[in-house]
Amino acid sequence: MRKSGILLHISSLPSKYGIGRMGKSAYDFVDFLQISETAYWQILPLSPTSYGDSPYQSFSVYAGNPYFIDFEMLEQIGLLEHEDYASMLWQRNADIIDYELLYRNNITVLRRAFTRFKKKRMRGYTAFKNANKHWLPEYALFMALKASHDGKPWYEWETELAMREKNAIENAKKTLADEIELYCFIQFLFSQQWNSLKKYANQHQVEIIGDMPIYVAYDSADVWASPELFALDENKKPIEVAGCPPDPFSPTGQLWGNPLYDWEYHRKNNYDWWTSRLKFAASLYDVIRIDHFRGFESYYTIPYGNQNAIKGKWRKGPNKKLFQTVERELGNLNIIAEDLGFITPAVRNMLKALQYPGMKVLQFGFDSDTENEHLPHNFSSSKCVVYTGTHDNQTLKGWLEDSSKNTVKYAKKYFRVKKKSEIPDAMIACAWQSIAELAVAQMQDFLHEGKSGRMNTPSVLGGNWQYRTCEEDFSAELAKQIRKLNRIYGRAVKFKKKETKKEIKKEISVKNTETEKNIDSEEKK
Repeated sequence: MRKSGILLHISSLPSKYGIGRMGKSAYDFVDFLQISETAYWQILPLSPTSYGDSPYQSFSVYAGNPYFIDFEMLEQIGLLEHEDYASMLWQRNADIIDYELLYRNNITVLRRAFTRFKKKRMRGYTAFKNANKHWLPEYALFMALKASHDGKPWYEWETELAMREKNAIENAKKTLADEIELYCFIQFLFSQQWNSLKKYANQHQVEIIGDMPIYVAYDSADVWASPELFALDENKKPIEVAGCPPDPFSPTGQLWGNPLYDWEYHRKNNYDWWTSRLKFAASLYDVIRIDHFRGFESYYTIPYGNQNAIKGKWRKGPNKKLFQTVERELGNLNIIAEDLGFITPAVRNMLKALQYPGMKVLQFGFDSDTENEHLPHNFSSSKCVVYTGTHDNQTLKGWLEDSSKNTVKYAKKYFRVKKKSEIPDAMIACAWQSIAELAVAQMQDFLHEGKSGRMNTPSVLGGNWQYRTCEEDFSAELAKQIRKLNRIYGRAVKFKKKETKKEIKKEISVKNTETEKNIDSEEKK
């Protein structure tokens, strides 16, 4: 069935408190998608951000980003007073996210909520902790230790803590008991708000596409607590790290720096860690987009300590066996394979065997010739997802500004437009009319944003992940334009029920108070 989606991370939603959150603006965006008859909301990883503010470098593959917790919803259930958060400075420039202010202020507000929580324990908390005991205790301990070490990475802690000596860990659990409970509480709040938002989206026939990074950050609870999963030496230092080899766009390659997996260990353990990870991701999202999917067939390794990715080697990964093993345990998963970059026949064979839809990106279609696989007339199958651009690309308007005269000339001919300024809208329409089962565009491109709307520039540290929208961007007129596009090209969702504004507001109110009504069977016992 032909469908469409809009890519907009939660961080980019409108908010008075520094960053997009899982409150009213998120529910309003679901309503916007419903009005425009758009089937999917695509987001980036929900994980806490660490180095470089990137959601692809996180402290945990399981935890949710505390920045997304909505304060107004916490006020409604009695965990905050308005002055606890409204009087604080959240932004120095309304157009971009100020991560420095967020880092300093967000935890302060959540500590205030935690103080009230301890006086009136919320139903569902014990059940949440029990359901997530496979990751939550180690993550909470990791974050408590990190806070006590002024945010330093775990490999700069005292040796006995970095190497997890038993006595040191037991002492830390006792000394930091209250701080550990704080981080468990924060994850409980995130889970409650995310589950309510996702439920609301699904009830309104909007599904969530979420991103799952292939790799794990070195400074993470996952590496610190489970070093056996990774290719580390006896001192828990990476032997080699992840990245991409040089190409025309990046002469020195991309040095990501993530530790690599010990694939032999994973194979011997029947890929249990991956089964757990994908099961968790499937509970968060309706569809999982796995980043750098080709890395499961073979992956590029760079010696630890190198300053760039010029010198490296390709090594074989687990290939299709990992996913076949996981699906025997979990059943069929809805997965989109990010199959961009250096794609070999072996990678194509893996994708063909697994039958996961891959990706096409229209911006990549104009850098060679008419046989380019990213041009819609070369799509060999409808089982793919076409993007005008991803979070790593320029906006369409920015792409045009950077493109050569020949590229612009060819694009005008391809889309059959006379003016350069007409290309972005024509490119979106081209994606929508293609044979691809799913067509996705960034919200920035519907809003005709220029270079300032770019979400991320790979291999550039700083200035990324800052894009923000405002309430005025989500106009009724724009929703109608997108709906028209969906209807013309057969991608419109046929909603079962047209709800009135009064009904929608009532349902949002129910979601906001759902936390209090959640029955904790464990506590009842």
